[in-house]
Amino acid sequence: MSSDIRTASPAGSIPAQVAAVRKVYESGRTRPLAWRKEQLKSLMRMLSEREKEFAAALREDLGKNPLEAYLTEISITRSEAGHALKHLTNWTRSTKVPVPLGLQPASARIEPQPLGVVLIIAPWNYPVQLLLAPLIGALAAGNTAVLKPSELAPATSAAVARILPEYLDPEAVVVVEGAQEASQALLAQQFDHIFYTGGERVGKIVMRAAAEHLTPVTLELGGKSPAVVLDGNLTAIARRLAYGKLINAGQTCVAPDYVLVTEDAAPKLLKALGKVIREFVGRDPSRSANFGRIVNEGHFDRLTGYLADGTVVSGGRTSREDLYFEPTVLTGVSLDAPVMQEEIFGPILPVVTVRDLDQAMEIINARPAPLASYLFTSSASRQRKFEQGVRAGSVNHNAAIVQLAVPELPFGGAGASGMGAYHGKQSFDTFSQARPVFSKSTLLDTLRVAYPPYNGFKARILRRLL
Repeated sequence: MSSDIRTASPAGSIPAQVAAVRKVYESGRTRPLAWRKEQLKSLMRMLSEREKEFAAALREDLGKNPLEAYLTEISITRSEAGHALKHLTNWTRSTKVPVPLGLQPASARIEPQPLGVVLIIAPWNYPVQLLLAPLIGALAAGNTAVLKPSELAPATSAAVARILPEYLDPEAVVVVEGAQEASQALLAQQFDHIFYTGGERVGKIVMRAAAEHLTPVTLELGGKSPAVVLDGNLTAIARRLAYGKLINAGQTCVAPDYVLVTEDAAPKLLKALGKVIREFVGRDPSRSANFGRIVNEGHFDRLTGYLADGTVVSGGRTSREDLYFEPTVLTGVSLDAPVMQEEIFGPILPVVTVRDLDQAMEIINARPAPLASYLFTSSASRQRKFEQGVRAGSVNHNAAIVQLAVPELPFGGAGASGMGAYHGKQSFDTFSQARPVFSKSTLLDTLRVAYPPYNGFKARILRRLL
């Protein structure tokens, strides 16, 4: 296949690209376990050998520190691939299931089968991890894939389009670069599964397009992930909140979006937050190599508008020219303010006081279900109450964001924050059909008792067997 079909091309060539990828799938090339394992090994090798190139692209697009790029993009994706490689033989095995007495002798089993050709549409905030982590599941399950990196991270998109064909089967995994026109052309094609990570508005567009072909979808969206602080070591809590919030300059779908803290704990928490933010990025974060930048001017302007929604107790300095937005803590915020109604996706942390856990849960449940929820308390009974009373994609106790590093924990939303999940075995299952296989010999036709004409004798036998 020529290089102009493997990577970026005008939208008009997209139907031919997708047709070529489907032809590869239908050839059976991707089904053998050896092919799947080789792709996973090659992907891991790519992430090791080309780490510096990916890190440089992430620095250009988002101002990411190379170590942050390694931790949140390279290593976590490589670990995901290694986990899949380790367990793939077991995942692909068929599973026998029991057959009712009335159907015996017979056998029944469930066989994981690839879905076919999948489309993966990635966002700009983690443009390596959130493109390649779903691909790991697609490859492990034996699919071919069309990848659409985000045009809002152009350096990373170009790096992926250039590097990926050197390591993976370039006819089975195709990268399509481009903006809205390319996305629309892709969504007009028929796929066997669409995996989209991004915002709710575009998620609805993807779902409508998929419905035209009755294509199943996985939607990883977002929402306002709450953090509730009741008690505990407030300095440690502040560090964990700040870490989860400030990674990637707050541009993370599971970052703590706002904090609900009891009135007793609020003064100490606010003081600790200011202190730990200085520990992480210094008194002038604009000079820190450890703090990233906002992706573009549109998102910068949106974030600037939130500063009027409360009182700035720390941070608040910005530079549109440099796309710099200082880590900012807000208080005195109304629950009806835009900063409490819209996903922030930036380094602004509103802190709202509440009476107790009950009021905090009322506030959370009055909003669409978030992608993640965080509770900070040493009380096991309060943890159980929170788990039972809050609807969210995940519940996490005394930590923020690090749950993503557990390979076998499914990652996915609930309600408005998405549908479907992936990571670990869940990724393999997402891109597989659990196909039932039933087998029965014709030598002895034990099914005759169920054939018409029906009579009293057959009724007695069937009612006993079934």
